Amino acid sequence: MDIGFIGLGLMGWPMALNLVRAGTPLVVWNRTAARSEELRAAGARVAASPAAVFAGAEVVILMLAGEEAIDQVLGRGTPAFGDRVAGHTIVPMGTTSPSYSRGLEADVRAAGGGYVEAPVSGSRKPAEAGELVAMLAGEPTATQAVRPLLKPMCHQTTVCGPVPNALHMKLAVNLYLITMVTGLAEAVHFAERHGLDMRRFLAVLDAGPMASSVSRVKALKLVDQDFAAQAAAADVLMNSRLVAEAARESDLASPLLDVCHELYGETVARGHGDQDMVAVVRAIEDRTATRQAHPGRGRT
Repeated sequence: MDIGFIGLGLMGWPMALNLVRAGTPLVVWNRTAARSEELRAAGARVAASPAAVFAGAEVVILMLAGEEAIDQVLGRGTPAFGDRVAGHTIVPMGTTSPSYSRGLEADVRAAGGGYVEAPVSGSRKPAEAGELVAMLAGEPTATQAVRPLLKPMCHQTTVCGPVPNALHMKLAVNLYLITMVTGLAEAVHFAERHGLDMRRFLAVLDAGPMASSVSRVKALKLVDQDFAAQAAAADVLMNSRLVAEAARESDLASPLLDVCHELYGETVARGHGDQDMVAVVRAIEDRTATRQAHPGRGRT
């Protein structure tokens, strides 16, 4: 069975490449054609349009940035929508709002298609290594059919129940990730401004109970001032907004997330949106500079 894959960005490209390398018959499309050509060289078929992907694949994976892009590719709201999704299983693997996914599932199923919500946890490096974690939600028959197809991309898949449980699970994980990395950035800033030996700081952090694969990678990036994107700050801002909106819809408090959302907003506003999420340290540095320019402000 041919698998369709639409969206070959920072995450989508390595994910699709892992499918091809595993021998999956893959047909791909990307708005920027050059990305598709790289997949062609690896063995994928390249479609001329999204419609051609649906014509050549029963299961279509979407790794797209945002809900509008998904609607455009599916032709949602146009006569093309029914033609594309009927008899197909649509598998969005990006992060959208849970309410959007719930509505999309209803539309796809009404048009005669199947739907499996499958957001992933992980950034570019895990995507390259095939070590993402996928959370699946949907009808049991559809999720069980899709689950083995994701194995080349994901070292673990967890079925979460009905839509939008997978996205709620993903947002809960993202809440922890966002607050953790922001706290790490503040800790590095604190250590640097106190003149500590930063390699010793890394050694102490890595030897302690808070050490993780995330802390090891992100702390080193911070110390080395390496802002090459693994998870872009603009994407983290979008994710923090989705978490905050989901919290408000359920009348939940999210005080730590709200502070992080402000900091990522400042990071993106200062032109660091395409840098890695650790660039949030720039917003923290700016706040320090403002405080030092006005000594004593806010002190008790």
